[in-house]
Amino acid sequence: MCGITGWISYESDLRTRNDVVDAMTATMSCRGPDDSGTWLGEHAALGHRRLAIIDLPGGRQPMTERTPSGEVVLVYSGEAYNFAELREELAAKGHRFTTSSDTEVVLHAYLEWGEGVPEHLNGMYAFAVWDERTRKLLLVRDRMGIKPLYYYPTRDGVLFGSEPKAILANPLAKREVDLDGLRGLMAFTKTPGWSLWKDMHEVEPGSTVTVDDRGIRGRTYWKLNATEHTDSREETVAKVRELMTDIVHRQLVADVPRCVLLSGGLDSSAVTGLAAPYVRNEGEQLRTFSVDFTGQEENFQPDRIRTTPDSPYIRDVADLVGSAHQNVVLDSSTLSDPEVRRAVVRARDMPGGMGDMDTSLYLLFKAIREQSTVALSGESADEVFGGYLWFHDPAARDADTFPWLAYSELTGSRTAMLRQEVTDGLQLENYIDDQYRTALAQVDHLDGESELERKMRTICHLHLTRFVRSLLDRKDRASMAVGLEVRVPFCDHRLVEYVYNTPWSLKTFDGREKSLLRHATKHVLPESVASRVKSPYPSTQDPHYAEALQKQARELVADRDAGVFQLADREWVTKAAESDSAAVTPEVRHGLDRVLELQTWFEEYRPTLTLG
Repeated sequence: MCGITGWISYESDLRTRNDVVDAMTATMSCRGPDDSGTWLGEHAALGHRRLAIIDLPGGRQPMTERTPSGEVVLVYSGEAYNFAELREELAAKGHRFTTSSDTEVVLHAYLEWGEGVPEHLNGMYAFAVWDERTRKLLLVRDRMGIKPLYYYPTRDGVLFGSEPKAILANPLAKREVDLDGLRGLMAFTKTPGWSLWKDMHEVEPGSTVTVDDRGIRGRTYWKLNATEHTDSREETVAKVRELMTDIVHRQLVADVPRCVLLSGGLDSSAVTGLAAPYVRNEGEQLRTFSVDFTGQEENFQPDRIRTTPDSPYIRDVADLVGSAHQNVVLDSSTLSDPEVRRAVVRARDMPGGMGDMDTSLYLLFKAIREQSTVALSGESADEVFGGYLWFHDPAARDADTFPWLAYSELTGSRTAMLRQEVTDGLQLENYIDDQYRTALAQVDHLDGESELERKMRTICHLHLTRFVRSLLDRKDRASMAVGLEVRVPFCDHRLVEYVYNTPWSLKTFDGREKSLLRHATKHVLPESVASRVKSPYPSTQDPHYAEALQKQARELVADRDAGVFQLADREWVTKAAESDSAAVTPEVRHGLDRVLELQTWFEEYRPTLTLG
C-alpha cells in the first residue's frame, strides 16, 4: 500500500521542478514509510511513497519500462490479488519479469492491454501510468473505491494524488472551499466525484481518467448491472461460501505480519473464522484486534442501534478459532485529546464528523501497526448483504430519500451547529433531494421484478454506490495515516456482483438480516455470533467524553479569532458548552465534535471559504 502523486504540464519543463514534486510526495510519508521515489520527465513528474507488502526489495517505484518509442512509468497504490495468475498469462504472451511484485505485473498488464488494464485486475488499487510514447496520463481506480485518488485540472495539464494534501502542496492548487464542497461535507450522500476542495475531483470508483494535450476524459469500466439470478437457495449459499473462502485466502497473501479486525459481529467474525485455518496451515497463529472503551462492558446501556456490548462475542470467536487476541482499550481523555483529533483531521484532509468513532479507529490502527502491517476487515458486508437496520425498517426504506438519512436523521444533527446564514446558503434539503433523484436514475432493473424487489435493489444500489464509499475512505485514511494496510474482502467485485443480483427474498430467507452470509459462514462461527443481532461500530458511552468536549468548546468560544465561527453559530456552541453535562444529548455531543473538528481543520489547512 502506498501513496502516489504527480504533475502533468504540457507547456512547461518539469525536469527542474523536483522541489515541488518532492514536497507533494513528502505529504504522504505516512502512507509509505518504507521508501520514497520520484521520476521527472519534460512534461510529467511522478512521486511515490511505499509501504512494502509484497517483494520487499523488488517493488520500488516509480517503476519504468523502456520501449523503442519511449518510457512507460507507473506509480501504483494497492494490491492486485490475482497478480499470480496475471503474471502467468502475461509470461505466456512473451512478457519477462525481473521481480516478484504485483506492481511489475500491473505495469506489464498496461503494456499488453493499454487503457483496458483495469478490466483484468481483481483487487484494491489506484494508479497512474505516464506513457511517453503518446504523452498521455492514465489514472485508474478500483471498482468499489477502496483506494482514493484525486485530480486537479490546471491550465495546461493536471495534478493528482492519493490524497488532497499531495495536490495542495503544489502552488498551482488553491485551498478554496465553496458551497458545493460544504454541501458534500454535510449531506452524507457521497456525491460521485466529490471533493471538499474547489476544482478538485475524485476519480470515481470503477473509472479511469485520461489526460493528454487535448484535455481530460473519463471512462467507466465497471458498474452494477441487474442480471437474473437462477441459483437455488442451497446453490447460492454454497457460492457465497466458495467466494468468501477464496477471497479471504487471496487477501492473506503478504510478506509482512497479518491480522484481522474482530468486532464480535457477524462480518468480522466470518472473516476471522475463514482466515484462522489458512494462517494455521502456514504454521502461524492468527492475530486479532478489537477496540473497546474503559468500563464499556460493565456499564453498557443499550440504545436504538446498539443492543449488546461487543466484548463477550469477541471472546467467543477468539476462543473458537484460537487467535492471539488483543483488546485495545481507550479512555475518554485519549479519545478527546486535541492532538489525536488533529492527527485524524490531517489524515482525512477534512473534518470527518464522526467524533470518537474516528479517533478510536485511528488509535486502534496505531496500536495494531506496532505488531502487524496488513489487517483484514469486515467493512462493507452490511452494504453487500443488506445488514443495516434501516434495510428492515419500513418507514426508512419507504422514505423518499436516502434510507440512512431517514432512519438516523443524521443530516439535521450534523448542521444544527451552523450559523443560520450558512444553513440558508447550503439549501441541504434541495441538495440531498437532487442527489437522491440522480442516484435513482442510475439503478438498472429487471423486467418483471416485484415492487419490493425493485425497492430493495434500489436501496442496495444506493448503499454500494454512495454510503459505502464514505466508510471506505474513512478506513483507508485512518489506517494509512499510521502505515497500516487494511483489506476489505467483502468489496471483492465478484462477491458484490453476485450478491447484488440475489433477490431480497434470498438475502433474508431465514427472517434475519444477512441470511446468506450467516448460513455461508456458520461453520466457522460460534453460535452466539451466528445468532447475534446487528451492532454497528462502537462508540463510547462515558459521560466524561462529553464533559471534555464541553471544556474544549468553552475555550474555543473565548477565542474571538477562531476560524470555525465563519461556519458555526457561536451562540449554539456557547449554550452547548455551558449546559449541564448530564443533559448533553447525542445530537449535541455530535455537534460539539463537529465544531471542534472544523476548528482543527481551519488551523491545519487555512482554507479560503467562498460562501456567496
